[in-house]
Amino acid sequence: MSKEKFPSEKNLDEKETASTPEAAKKKVTEDKEAKKDKEAKKDKEAKKDNHGEKLAKEIADLKDKNKELEDKYLRSEAEIQNMQNRYSKERAQLIKYESQSLAKDILPAVDNLERALSVEADDDVSKQLKKGVKMTLDSLTKALKDHGIVEIEAEDVKFDPTLHQAVQTVVAENDDQKDHVVQVLQKGYQYKDRTLRPAMVVVAQ
Repeated sequence: MSKEKFPSEKNLDEKETASTPEAAKKKVTEDKEAKKDKEAKKDKEAKKDNHGEKLAKEIADLKDKNKELEDKYLRSEAEIQNMQNRYSKERAQLIKYESQSLAKDILPAVDNLERALSVEADDDVSKQLKKGVKMTLDSLTKALKDHGIVEIEAEDVKFDPTLHQAVQTVVAENDDQKDHVVQVLQKGYQYKDRTLRPAMVVVAQ
């Protein structure tokens, strides 16, 4: 084989020298890509951290909002319960004292019937009329009692400002008569545990 068929050392050095720029270029490219990947990974991790912080903040805000809503709900529930209790109490009061207004309107009629009975009847016609008035008064009195409306005891009893209204005072005849009712000017009535109308009385002092 002739000597020209083998490359010379000079040719090998030239080939190695010729391939060096490409390798260098490739290495630069790889370094750039590696740097780019590293930066991308870093950005991704930073975004992940930011996303995590954002989620944590949103969760904290939602918890605060939930606590606020729960507090409002409990307050509203308590207010509704109080309203229901007040309504039930007022309703019970209305039912218990439902006849109060009617009774107050009837009492003047009872007073007039009693005044009519206090008039002397001289003839048979007057006596019959008085008998009819008495029957009417008895019916009204019974109806009032059936509904819990009764006359307040006043004559000769100790004065009670919750039941009696003193419109006049007189000098007591003795110590036992002091602070006692000596005369009833107008009857008083009590409706269950309420004073419907106090008795107008004269009190000894």
